[in-house]
Amino acid sequence: MSANQRPYLVLQPAVNTTIVTTTTTTTTTYAPIQLPPLPPPLSPKDPKTYPLLHANLPKSLRNFPLVFPGGTRATFRDGDGGEQDMQEEEEVVGGQGWRMLKRDEGTDGANVVELAEAVERYGKKRSHGGFDMMEGVEATSTTAPPRKKARAATISPVNAAAPPSPLPSPRGSPVPESIWPSAPPSGASSPLPQAPFQPDLSLSTLLSLPTLLNHFSSLPAPLQSHFLLTLLRHSPLPVLRTLNSVLIPTLARDFITLLPPELVSQILSYLPFCTLVRASRVSRAWRAIIDSDPVLWRDLLKRTDIWFGGGSEDAFAQAIFARRRHTNHLKSFDALPLPHPYKILFKSRHLTQTRWVNVTEPKHISVPAHGSSVVTCLIFSHGRIISASDDHSIHIYSPSTGDLVRSLRGHEGGVWALAASKDILVSGSTDRTVRIWDLETGKCTHVFGGHTSTVRCLAIVKPEWVDVEQEGGGFTKEKWPKRALIVTGSRDHTLRVWTLPRPGEPEFKCFGADDGEVDPTDVCDAEENPYHRVHLEGHDHAVRALAARGRTLVSGSYDCSVRIWDIITGQCKWVLTGHTQKVYSVVLDPIRNQACSGSMDGSVRVWNLHTGQLIHVLAGHTSLVGLLGMSPSHLVSAAADSTLRIWHPDTGELQHTLMAHTGAITCFQHDEFKVLSGSDGNLKMWDIRDGTVVRDLLTGITGVWQVVFEGRWCVAASNRSDTTVLDVWDFAKEEDEEWVGEPSGGMYDEDGFSEAEDEDEDVMGTRRIRRMFMDMPMASVDGDGDGDGDGSGDGEDAEDADAMDQDLLVDSDTEGSGVVDVIEIDDEGPPDRGPGLVASSSHAGVREVVEALPDDVEGVGASRWAPTARANSSSERLTRVSASSTSKRTTTTTQIQMQDAPPFGQRTLPSTDETPTRPRARGMRRR
Repeated sequence: MSANQRPYLVLQPAVNTTIVTTTTTTTTTYAPIQLPPLPPPLSPKDPKTYPLLHANLPKSLRNFPLVFPGGTRATFRDGDGGEQDMQEEEEVVGGQGWRMLKRDEGTDGANVVELAEAVERYGKKRSHGGFDMMEGVEATSTTAPPRKKARAATISPVNAAAPPSPLPSPRGSPVPESIWPSAPPSGASSPLPQAPFQPDLSLSTLLSLPTLLNHFSSLPAPLQSHFLLTLLRHSPLPVLRTLNSVLIPTLARDFITLLPPELVSQILSYLPFCTLVRASRVSRAWRAIIDSDPVLWRDLLKRTDIWFGGGSEDAFAQAIFARRRHTNHLKSFDALPLPHPYKILFKSRHLTQTRWVNVTEPKHISVPAHGSSVVTCLIFSHGRIISASDDHSIHIYSPSTGDLVRSLRGHEGGVWALAASKDILVSGSTDRTVRIWDLETGKCTHVFGGHTSTVRCLAIVKPEWVDVEQEGGGFTKEKWPKRALIVTGSRDHTLRVWTLPRPGEPEFKCFGADDGEVDPTDVCDAEENPYHRVHLEGHDHAVRALAARGRTLVSGSYDCSVRIWDIITGQCKWVLTGHTQKVYSVVLDPIRNQACSGSMDGSVRVWNLHTGQLIHVLAGHTSLVGLLGMSPSHLVSAAADSTLRIWHPDTGELQHTLMAHTGAITCFQHDEFKVLSGSDGNLKMWDIRDGTVVRDLLTGITGVWQVVFEGRWCVAASNRSDTTVLDVWDFAKEEDEEWVGEPSGGMYDEDGFSEAEDEDEDVMGTRRIRRMFMDMPMASVDGDGDGDGDGSGDGEDAEDADAMDQDLLVDSDTEGSGVVDVIEIDDEGPPDRGPGLVASSSHAGVREVVEALPDDVEGVGASRWAPTARANSSSERLTRVSASSTSKRTTTTTQIQMQDAPPFGQRTLPSTDETPTRPRARGMRRR
């Protein structure tokens, strides 16, 4: 009760009935009797010392009835809230067309009589009782004794109208005389009006409560305790229960909010996850403490064995913080603080660990895609499914509905490399160009030319803190690159480094980029591109795979070597030799300063990035190791021998061999819980920790091209009855909306193009881009050289070389399985070997590469891709032989033929039989 509120008594209306020949009922409504307020505290009291001072009393103590002598009823209400509470408690009784009136309803218009006025009226009627008799009623002979006329006086709120106090007065003051008139004599012929009520101890206690409180406050604490305990001893059980309901919640102490955060974190760390979740629902304070404690969730991640290390947790946290900075939501005043990223990470990993196993029937949709063409690339980025195909197109799908959101067209050849960063997509094609797309609008904003053969692999390199070796020894932390880069690898034996354009920077399209009749290698000069940075030369054959982080780039080539590059300077730091056949896959492990490579010789090799030394040779596969994957705790290799192998990245120990497929592994992806692998007509899910099969996601289909997953989503591209299909699974339940997935490889792009990116200080940085665009003639930006702005130039004709640039596609026999098979084969054989490359087909349509090697081939020194072979590169041609439509054979062969090369400088149109895996010799063209 606040200081400006006073308790009061509400008297029941008095009813006076006089019976003559009729019955007359008079109802008198009394105004509430204001009781004396409690004295305010002499000084502000500490709520911790006086916890009940402002405690909320139960309704039974704020609003209760009283019965005075004579049957008069009243209601005690503690302040203004009592009447409202009572009205809320009263149940309204009624039905259709009727409603029962409340007891005091309908008397709003009646006269409300103050208590003092009622006492005065009563006194007057006592003295003139005979005048109140109605006519026709005979009076009795008994005369009432004379009485003093009652005085009209206002009742004092404290002691004037108060009967003797129930407790002795501390000063021994005489008992105040009651002013209440006595009852009329019993001999009256007619009942006299009754007094409003007769006071008793209840009213006396209420009126003297302020005096009692002052006396109690002046007592010493031991005596206060003795006094209260004496009262409690004489209190019945219902009274004790009511007091207990007030004392227990008030005296309870929330130790979580009172203890230091370090102790709270230590205490909560002993709770299991399910108990911790329930504890966070106790109160808003507990929710804020539990959600925002990084130590608590870090320990819980470790205790449940889902703390992976390797910087993956810090990368996730930085991504969440960056997302919040970019979202920049205005938080309301009473909103709870945002949970720490470790809590979000725990929930995501817990859901990933349980839902993928326990949800037996996830939501599943299948949509046709790319007709019957092969899906060459498949990525999942920011809620988008992005697929590329050898039909020259890139499609964007919605994972929730499967709808085709946008189709990106512009490449003149098959698209064989993709990478995305938020709303930016980078693609590489057999048309030898690199295109940059705006995923929001579908517009191609840039076209980079310079490669002279298929762009087979690419990656986006984001700025991150890395260890940089100093000249005097030791390492320091530096942020590299200063702004995002693109690295591309091509079958022209080279790699190129480009600056990833930011939104709003000038568009650049090389000459004739949109003219399908013009050969890009004739009209595109990378040196004229302001976004081009470094040209990396050194490989003697096609660059098949690359991986890049920070300043380090690892490339694997068909020349059997692996090279380590410095992206910024373009320096080749190490040439790693040891593989005896082509290198098909590489992965980078910056945490351990290692790089891993997989080769056609069936081995996986682990290299030290700082020294270039060979650390491990992981043997066990019996065929081409075409796929590698790295996570903080596992290295996974997939080969054409139909097996996957899981290795420990630190020791090189073989942990598990996954053997359930019957054909070459065409695709796979893994995390710290599972492996998804596609092969001959099925897609399997494995438990990476024990190597067992968990479930089959797809069975009985022709082949699986690609598979990706992130968080709740899983997407697979497969072939069914000569039709390409995208399958999408959603493993989340309705309550799992906050499931945040971790991208493959642990690379996040939440920062996008942050203003924190530094501009490079060399001439290849942002300043060079601005300066070159300022000095560039309009024709260069126009893209066709004529300056008319229409983009259509008069370039010379050049034939499309898609079939020679991409991995060889061989149609199966019409009477066979009727599918298109992707075969990774040698694009050009050695000069000293005849037809020796055979692509064999199984009934399921998965081809294996079988290539005979000379017995004396050992190491990179004996590689047939020696530098001396470059002189003859322009004269080698590859003829692709398809199976006859009427033939029932399931084997095709590719034969190597030799012809004389045209003189250097003489430009000839490329023949459909010519292989573009080496740069065609052509004269320099002046612009």
